[in-house]
Amino acid sequence: MFKTCVASRVNEIQFEKYKTGLFLLLLTAGALLVQGYHPYAEDAEIYLPGVERILNPQLFPVGQEFFASHASLTIFPNLIASSLRAAHLPMEAGLFLWHVASIFLLLLACWELSGLLFSNAGARWGGVCLVAALLTIPVAGTALYIMDQYLNPRNLAAFAGIFAVARTLEKRYVRAALWLAFAGSVHPLMAAFAFSFCVLLVVLEKFGKGSETPTKLAAVASLCWVLPFGISLDPPTSPAYHAAAMRHPFHYIQLWQWYEQLGILAPVALFWWFSRVARARQWRRLELVCRALIVYDLIYFSAALMVDLPARFESLARLQPLRSLHLLYMLMFLIMGGLLGEFVLKNRVWRWLALFVPLGVGMFMAQRALFPASAHIEWPGAAPRNEWAQAFRWVRANAPVDAVFALDPDFMQLHGEDTIGFRCLAQRSRLADASKDSGAVSMFPPLAEEWWAQVQAQTPWKSFRSDDFSQLKNKYGVSWVVVQPPGGDGLDCVYQKSVVRVCRIP
Repeated sequence: MFKTCVASRVNEIQFEKYKTGLFLLLLTAGALLVQGYHPYAEDAEIYLPGVERILNPQLFPVGQEFFASHASLTIFPNLIASSLRAAHLPMEAGLFLWHVASIFLLLLACWELSGLLFSNAGARWGGVCLVAALLTIPVAGTALYIMDQYLNPRNLAAFAGIFAVARTLEKRYVRAALWLAFAGSVHPLMAAFAFSFCVLLVVLEKFGKGSETPTKLAAVASLCWVLPFGISLDPPTSPAYHAAAMRHPFHYIQLWQWYEQLGILAPVALFWWFSRVARARQWRRLELVCRALIVYDLIYFSAALMVDLPARFESLARLQPLRSLHLLYMLMFLIMGGLLGEFVLKNRVWRWLALFVPLGVGMFMAQRALFPASAHIEWPGAAPRNEWAQAFRWVRANAPVDAVFALDPDFMQLHGEDTIGFRCLAQRSRLADASKDSGAVSMFPPLAEEWWAQVQAQTPWKSFRSDDFSQLKNKYGVSWVVVQPPGGDGLDCVYQKSVVRVCRIP
């Protein structure tokens, strides 16, 4: 009889796990449909060339310094390239599977953490569903989403950070350390924020009653954001560096819009309210997390003011202390959704639909507005809809591997280009651009002078004629250009579409 009861209980637990896993898979699919997928957009221009060069060392004979600096701080390129080789997967299929897995693992991590904060299943699912619906919501003025629409190291560090928080609350510190080590190996800066929050949890739980010790220790613990990540802190004074830094106003809090600045301190009021609710319900872990998040937010806000406002600390601003808000926002929406599930949604299906259907539609429409000329989900192996992407694919198939290209330095900001990266999609070298390569410069000042020289050599791009292109060839070895019509007159334009041309320089 006892064995029968035990076996029945085991079967029940296994069934619940399978049911939870299935629902998380369905939620992952729903999140993907809302979020969209754009494998070569935005920061993929920084992170994917490192993967591509490992798979084919002949790529990028020119300009690799603009992505190799980031690649040197992370195992991300090696991890992705090794997995593609081991699985014998085409790159696009492998990137898509990694991206889907990162969404699933983030939702799984949220599910596990919500189980430590709430006992009610409705509350747990409310938190997970809200995070899933808001994957692409902007995180204040940090230029981050909870999860990007393409694979990158931040996506991997995100789920690792949540797992680390869950294991810390369970006092399984070795497992928490392993998750933090993984996060640090793929994205040191984001891992530092997760580490500091986990330390805060431990400190506040141990010393948090009626003592000044927790505040002092928490302040010390949170300063791990200044740990060296191979980034020089020597004050760069060159105009070239300043020009690159100003291309990234999210590094500087005084350049944020008022509503973005509100996104720093408004969570403090929310967490204070949430902690009061938790205390009344005797949800000890939830109260602890909310108190820790208040301290965490205020410390990093203070750090941002210290490194941002004095001009002499311009070089320190690139440590971006307010990117700590990425973890805070994930936890905020998880807690907010949990409380909605507990007190508002409950078991009323119509309430869940009334909240999440309009929310999902709104997030979907926002993503369509961001990538209007591209398919919402760019499936692996599918022909691209975007004409710029079509041109870049043509380059990959037809231009020599050692070809050096030049484009408008602001090509990623052109209407209809949809922030598609040339280097990562075409897999060919190009001169420095003003958008993504300036990001590398802002983090690694020694690159500033060469970046500035190349950008200036391509300016003003729209006025370039045959002689200007010839000068690029003579100075930098540029043999091809990508231009908008009617540009490229006098060149051998071997590929032409209504919005883009690919031309050889004679």
